Amino acid sequence: MTDAPQDLGPVKHDPLPLAALKALRPRQWTKNAFVYAALFFSFNFTVPEQVMRASLGFLAFCLISSTGYVFNDLRDAEADRLHPQKRKRPIASGAVTPGLAWGIMVACFIGGFGLALAVSPSFAAVALLYFVTTFSYTLIFKNFVILDIMLLAAGFLWRAVAGAVAIDVFISPWLLLCTGFLALFIGFNKRRGELMLLEEGAAKHRKNLSEYSPALLDEFQAITTSGTVISYALYTVLASPTPYLLATLPYVLYVIFRYIYLVQSGGDGGDPSGTLTRDKPILITGLLYVLTTILILVLAGPRAA
Repeated sequence: MTDAPQDLGPVKHDPLPLAALKALRPRQWTKNAFVYAALFFSFNFTVPEQVMRASLGFLAFCLISSTGYVFNDLRDAEADRLHPQKRKRPIASGAVTPGLAWGIMVACFIGGFGLALAVSPSFAAVALLYFVTTFSYTLIFKNFVILDIMLLAAGFLWRAVAGAVAIDVFISPWLLLCTGFLALFIGFNKRRGELMLLEEGAAKHRKNLSEYSPALLDEFQAITTSGTVISYALYTVLASPTPYLLATLPYVLYVIFRYIYLVQSGGDGGDPSGTLTRDKPILITGLLYVLTTILILVLAGPRAA
């Protein structure tokens, strides 16, 4: 197979308002659901004021994360044009000009941190740490093997920490442990999916993909899968509001195994948010997990996690 860039053909442009919205990557906002983790497992989802604060924090992170997505797409526009899927992004395709992209980015930054300050100064400080982490990833660590995934995982940790700060509850080590392993699991599977999708052209799209191999990523996949499952199982038994939460473990196992199956069978893991929002078995299982967890927590009664 030749190393010459492949002509992938023209990309159909969306109307400008829709293209501008897509530049924010709203599908990626599902990652910001980690802001609700502390609300959920501290039983504060029954307190309207706390739900409102967490939701305001979620919206703040949606705007702040979109700031990073737009900046990342501006920097990676040339490389994205070589990717069969990313070339359709508004900035890479030319539907959104660089000037408009900068305007969108500034508006998201101001709006996001305005909402963050409305939650609390402490929440805004954590949001700023998230912002610095994501921009450090884009500017410095994106092409450093392993460190790139650790920086991505740190972004998930800041989301979870911010959620606890928003409602002023204890930041549980279990929250950090479960979130950290899950984020690493998603990150390494994302790289695995990219390798399968891009094949010989992987290094052209992302420099450090040439330093990853399927065998290495499979090892990381096994380690992070074990860490995610074991940390969640131990949490349900040792630190959750009720040990009956162990009954939710089959849901967690199924989603993890299903996700690995999708990655290994077709490289779908290159877009984790897309996979989570498109795959019906994962969506149904996720809904059942949430409903079962709420039922167990309600029956157990409020108690600090």
